[in-house]
Amino acid sequence: MKFLSVLFTGFLICSSGIIIAQTPQKVVLEHKEVRIRWIPLEKALELADQEGNQKKILVDIYTKWCKWCKRMDRITFQHPQIAEYINEHFYAVKFDAQYAEEIVYQDKTYGNIKTGKKRYHELAIEFLRGKMSYPTVVFLDENMNLIQSIVGYKPPRQFEKIATYFGHDYYRKTPWSKYQKVFRPILTKKE
Repeated sequence: MKFLSVLFTGFLICSSGIIIAQTPQKVVLEHKEVRIRWIPLEKALELADQEGNQKKILVDIYTKWCKWCKRMDRITFQHPQIAEYINEHFYAVKFDAQYAEEIVYQDKTYGNIKTGKKRYHELAIEFLRGKMSYPTVVFLDENMNLIQSIVGYKPPRQFEKIATYFGHDYYRKTPWSKYQKVFRPILTKKE
């Protein structure tokens, strides 16, 4: 009987050791760190202009003082599957709506101007069609033409629906109202 007790205790110790040893490895695999590869707008425009380009451009328009922009960065853009999807299908750009430097976009030069008490970049004004609201995510097609500007904070599941609509070209043939009805989340399933 004592032999069985010692054997059972030894088994429990070994078993718990295996579980403890495996748990950290499993955690590391589950929390694979994927971050969006943000690049400057000028670089994204240069890459999009190359022959054979198949990627669209996603522009996150923000300001340094915008709390909802920070929330979108922290929650939506740091979601591993969202980040992976964006990296695969888009050139990702963070663009400060109050950026000071000039940018050439579609043969026109845009700079920073003062409107009222604040300064804004003219390209942000154009992308947002004068409605300065943050955060706004702008989708540009492979030819750098504006597809759509999406205003406001979007949690991961809602953002997945929007990103896949543009990323997989559903917007070309399927109305948004119909797409919303048939959409099933894949990237954010567990949430």
